[in-house]
Amino acid sequence: MTARRLPGRAAALIAGALPALAFPAPSWWWLAWVGLVPLLLVVRAASTASDAAVRAWCGLAGFVLATQYWLLLSAGPLLLVMAAVIGALWLPWGWFAHRLLSGAVTTRRLLAAVIVLPSAWVSAEAVRSWPGLGGPWAAVGASQWNQPVTLASAALGGVWLTSFLIVAVNTAIVGAMLSREAAARVSCVVIALACAGLGPAWFGWGPAPAAGSTVRVALVQPGVIDYAAAREAAGKALTATLAGQRTDLVLWGESSVGLDPTSHPDDVRQLANLSKKVGADLLVNVDAPAADGEIYKSSVLIGPDGPRGTYRKTRLVPFGEYVPLRPLLGWLTRHTKAAGQDRGRGSGPAVLHAGSLAIGPLISFEAVFPDLPRRAVQRGAQLLAYQTSTSTFQGSWAQPQLAGAIAVRAAEVGHPAAHAGLSGDSAAFDARGRKLAWCASNYRGVRIVDVPLGAQVTVYQRLGEWVLMLAFSTLGAAAIWVVRSRLRSNYGVV
Repeated sequence: MTARRLPGRAAALIAGALPALAFPAPSWWWLAWVGLVPLLLVVRAASTASDAAVRAWCGLAGFVLATQYWLLLSAGPLLLVMAAVIGALWLPWGWFAHRLLSGAVTTRRLLAAVIVLPSAWVSAEAVRSWPGLGGPWAAVGASQWNQPVTLASAALGGVWLTSFLIVAVNTAIVGAMLSREAAARVSCVVIALACAGLGPAWFGWGPAPAAGSTVRVALVQPGVIDYAAAREAAGKALTATLAGQRTDLVLWGESSVGLDPTSHPDDVRQLANLSKKVGADLLVNVDAPAADGEIYKSSVLIGPDGPRGTYRKTRLVPFGEYVPLRPLLGWLTRHTKAAGQDRGRGSGPAVLHAGSLAIGPLISFEAVFPDLPRRAVQRGAQLLAYQTSTSTFQGSWAQPQLAGAIAVRAAEVGHPAAHAGLSGDSAAFDARGRKLAWCASNYRGVRIVDVPLGAQVTVYQRLGEWVLMLAFSTLGAAAIWVVRSRLRSNYGVV
């Protein structure tokens, strides 16, 4: 790297971190619609397309570092490696941004840019969604979690469509700034308004969730308690206060029980008696060795007569709950808080029944994956129930980021969702992602929230990942066009 390229790459690193402010905790949601403009300008100003790609790489590494800075305490220098690996997925985005937005910006190139650049961005987010790369954490579309009107586009194409629209608006704004053609500027303004307006239009004129009954869900948030027995005791004490309050479901956070139910019948009996006392089923979460020696994260539904069903977590946190390629990378456990023993995996989503209420339980990291709630709803879940524990990152942006992701999942599948964080942030949302309750990380207690079960089959639920297929197809077609153009130019090959 030559010294003259350092300023541009440093500027990209800073510009790439800027959109992190659109996510919790700042939650400046509006910033997402203009926050990529500085990075685009830095990228297109590079001297070559390859340098532009590297600038994009630096910018997205900065984005990862800013949105997941809280991993530094547990992952240490591994966070820098992760940011570099993930940022590299945006190399094509940077290359195409330079190709389409540098030099003379014509109407034709601008129209191509507002299609190709969002496709390249969403394709990178989709590849990043592989669990081994940390899942689709902080997809730019998730920045709209607290704005149901703009988030409504997720009901059409998932968080991917919301991301696509945000990047398209940013690209159109840059096009309007750069173009000298009046027609091109007008086209960019029209495109920006149309993309920004799609979500609000669907929210206002699209189908609303069907009316349904209401369930009373109690969110139990005891706080940071290091010892498993003390955590469970605190959860029991808080739950006991619900007696006579006519709740339908009591939701505990992740790792709220430290004993395996199958080998500790006395503990199960106590929880069943507690369920009988409050008149509601308890969805607790077990983090303990099972009879086969494996450690599982499990959602266990307990009624007055004992356990009624179990779901075992399937998407594990890389390094937090298992170490990929442990024979090669196991040494990291000596220098970081990486898992000393790999957790076991479940077989897939499950639906648990608390009387007539069908619950789709999911655990912690699984909140960021769009496919899991879709599968739970396909199995008949009426209410998505998330259980998390982020006490390792207490007081950081990790907690509201994870809780906010629940709103996105609710809007995508058109079903309500409740989320209990052991130490925060707990929340509940209706079928359109509208906030019903929020308990910040400094809250200690139990919160009862009335959750309407009105739901709808969204376009995204019905059609699946059509946005991803379109994005990958567009990016592939653009790559083929570039190759053919170079062959024609260099060798006269058509």
